[in-house]
Amino acid sequence: MISVATMPVGALICRRANQSTTMGGILVVSCSFRRFAFVVLAAGASTLAFSAQAFAQSADEADVADEIVVTATRQAQSLQDVPMSINVASGETLQKLNLFDIKDVQLLSPGLDLTNTGGRNNTATLRGIAFDPDQGTSPAVDIYFNEISVDAQTAFTAMYDLEQIEVLRGPQGALRGRTAPAGAITIRTRRPDLSEVNGYMQGTVTDRDAVNFQAGVSIPLVQDRLALRAAMLIDRNDLNQIDNVSRGASSRSTTESARLSLAYAPTDTFKAVITYQYLFAENDQFQQVVGAGNQPSLLDPARSGPPAEVADRIGVAEGPMNFRNRSHMVTLDANWDLGAHTLQLLAGHQDTLLRQRADQDFGNAIPGYVNLQDVRTPYKVDTAELRFASADRSFWNYSASLYYSKQTGDVTVTQDANQFFANDVPPTPFPASFGAFLPVEASILAPTYQRTFAIAASSSFQFTDELRFELAGRYSFLKTRQESFLTLTSPGFPGAGIPPFVQGPFNTVDPAIGTQKHDVLTGGANLTYEFSRDVTAYLSYGRSYRGPTAAVGSTAPLDTSLLLTRPEHSDAIEAGVKSAFLDRHLTLNLSAFWQKFDGYISRARGIYYSTERDGVVDGVFDFNFNGDAEVKGVEATLAGRWDAFDFSASASYVDAKFDHAMAPCNDFNGDGVPDADGAASVPVGEQVATCERNDRIAEQPKFSLTANAEYRFEIGDYEPFLRGLFTYRPGFSSTVANYDYRSRETLNLYVGLRGPDRRWEISAFAKNVLNQQRITSIGQGNYQTATVVPGIAFDSGYRLISSTTPREFGLTAQFNF
Repeated sequence: MISVATMPVGALICRRANQSTTMGGILVVSCSFRRFAFVVLAAGASTLAFSAQAFAQSADEADVADEIVVTATRQAQSLQDVPMSINVASGETLQKLNLFDIKDVQLLSPGLDLTNTGGRNNTATLRGIAFDPDQGTSPAVDIYFNEISVDAQTAFTAMYDLEQIEVLRGPQGALRGRTAPAGAITIRTRRPDLSEVNGYMQGTVTDRDAVNFQAGVSIPLVQDRLALRAAMLIDRNDLNQIDNVSRGASSRSTTESARLSLAYAPTDTFKAVITYQYLFAENDQFQQVVGAGNQPSLLDPARSGPPAEVADRIGVAEGPMNFRNRSHMVTLDANWDLGAHTLQLLAGHQDTLLRQRADQDFGNAIPGYVNLQDVRTPYKVDTAELRFASADRSFWNYSASLYYSKQTGDVTVTQDANQFFANDVPPTPFPASFGAFLPVEASILAPTYQRTFAIAASSSFQFTDELRFELAGRYSFLKTRQESFLTLTSPGFPGAGIPPFVQGPFNTVDPAIGTQKHDVLTGGANLTYEFSRDVTAYLSYGRSYRGPTAAVGSTAPLDTSLLLTRPEHSDAIEAGVKSAFLDRHLTLNLSAFWQKFDGYISRARGIYYSTERDGVVDGVFDFNFNGDAEVKGVEATLAGRWDAFDFSASASYVDAKFDHAMAPCNDFNGDGVPDADGAASVPVGEQVATCERNDRIAEQPKFSLTANAEYRFEIGDYEPFLRGLFTYRPGFSSTVANYDYRSRETLNLYVGLRGPDRRWEISAFAKNVLNQQRITSIGQGNYQTATVVPGIAFDSGYRLISSTTPREFGLTAQFNF
């Protein structure tokens, strides 16, 4: 959550400092692991099993859609009765489709993007509403692990032994801890079985060196009173399948985790489940590049790398790209049945340490030079909620709750912030191999403090058998404190007459804007009418909020308006119909929505600025900004379930765009349209260029579709099957990236055999059968490293991209008892 624009130091740093020194907020999708803890937690998981079922529920257990149960409203309800657009995937579905990473959930939910483009910055985008973790606000899509809010930086990793994942669409926060404008993702782990021993194990291997083994077992310790569940995971894969030609290495991921859950029910009216999860993973994720490459300096014959197309799948950074994540997570869910009421306590503790050691010269713009950045990001989060609710009253049901959450942790960053010299005659900058740069090291300490206290209440009125009205509100007291203490050190450059120096530490955040306190009311209401057992309609309203954020790490004398955002408010309306046909074997759910943002908080990356407003570029910074925005769209899900066949198809059309928002931009030719062609410049009289934006908020198409199906038949006691998963995203044109994205059609196919009573299953699969390798994100222009001379830069000749991974074949074996 730190972005640093180092201001000049000494004669050469004080001006013309174009070097970008982005730091912090590191998402570490990588992790590492202590094997002793792993063995202890996984010891009980030696005899395990798998239960293969259809989407959200097996066809032979329940062939009607209304038996899909969700907890979107904090109570168990039929999916068809919830006045909300929801996508549901059971743990069995995720296993059947060999979806081993949380980011793969997007394959089951159209309009949802779960991305990690460079080894950090895990992001969740839904209904066209994007989010950048470095902007320092709460997320647009909140993520809950056993009803405890967690950040995407730690949640996006391999998944195992899950009961269900629900994607809730639209503003959230009335019924759960934090407010989120676009939606929420709830992840629920499997719980111990108090009555019988059961379990599963599953192993998968692929032709791209991927290995996934997971298992879980539930053991009653005291019949119907005390039970234990142990689960474990070992996962190895090649991530984005990139070969680094400069290092002779490839992207690689290792994740190992174990989970222990204890269920305790001393009486028929009280039950508690406590879960502990340990995860340690490590990723070496290299940045992919495309382009012709370049000889960045005419004085040095070294090239940034060879020409590269998307299918070449290469990286060129000469330094490491290593990301680690060590996480401890504890959750508690205790329920006490008081007869006419229930009392629930939810509590959680998260202790996560994210580490990054990465070369920031992603495109090898300076051959022979490694620009290392080391970041240590701890997350220490404590959460608790006490909820009191009525139980099954005929007319009026209600609830009240108290919520508290606090996050602390001192982020530390160390990075080279060297200033590069250049000849006066372009384009011949001195290469770093000549030693023609002023060595500068920037170190930063950024203490994190975020606290939320909230009071919430809800009421539900059943006016008639058909008509129900629900109202919920949450009053939140928010406090954030943002600081960053920066120190610059250098041995100097005697040849240029620059002596050694140490500057700092000094707080780069003005205390007047670094501490923010806000009280805010959010919530929603919905009206539901059940025309018949098979047709239900609803109309809902939701209001969301995200607090302001101050820029952390800016050492430049920039206007406060560029460093502090306003709060964000949004109001949304949704109307929907949920229906069932053919004796409820077929369901069709439709919804339409509209959402208006007042001051939507977004982020513009890599923006050049001029502190003196003289048109001369002084540095690069990532700016947060407010802009009005509007979102509207429709969503539909058609699902069917029979003895031999089931399917689900969902589609989403969303038009999410800015509404005359004035945003910081790079506009080198001064036409008011974002571009990064030619020499960097800023309009005279301004500190940054601004462009009016009426384009899409997120880098995703308006339409998307996903479908999955399975056909099975019986041969004696055995059951052969064929299943498939298909997603479609049309191409679109991006104004910000100045790129026309191509359409993407992803097809995964599976064929296999189940044994008697579904005790085991063996399947072969192919992912990305069409072998499409399409760009999913791309930088605005060629990656460059600036020099202290305006208009002269080291140009790598590459654009930084992410792309879909190539075709992959694999085998999976599952066993359950």
